[in-house]
Amino acid sequence: MNLTPLDTMTQFFTAMNQCNLEAALNLYEPSASFVKQPGMVVSGKAALREALAGFMALKPVLASEAHQIVESGDLALYCIRWSLQGTDAEGKSMQMNGCSSDVLRRQADGNWLIAVDNPWGTDIVA
Repeated sequence: MNLTPLDTMTQFFTAMNQCNLEAALNLYEPSASFVKQPGMVVSGKAALREALAGFMALKPVLASEAHQIVESGDLALYCIRWSLQGTDAEGKSMQMNGCSSDVLRRQADGNWLIAVDNPWGTDIVA
């Protein structure tokens, strides 16, 4: 059974909440790009590993508040309003939220993988 864009993103949320770095990485294309923060984009598995490990260090509880998917051929735009509760490096409870805009691409095997992960949505526009 092939993953739909929503299946891929649901598995991503599960992997993040379980701090399963390998499962999360397997949902990205090998040369995928990730917006670590506005103005800082990284690409490739090694950079993705580092970026996702940073989020997982927060011991996140990542939740979807609302989402929309727009598909066009082998591309899908996934927009989501999300919230994250976690623990910072000093052990203090913290919360983040935002609106992501992610691009997924259908692969040769029919599954969808993340090509661009932008958890900051339009906040990257100065």
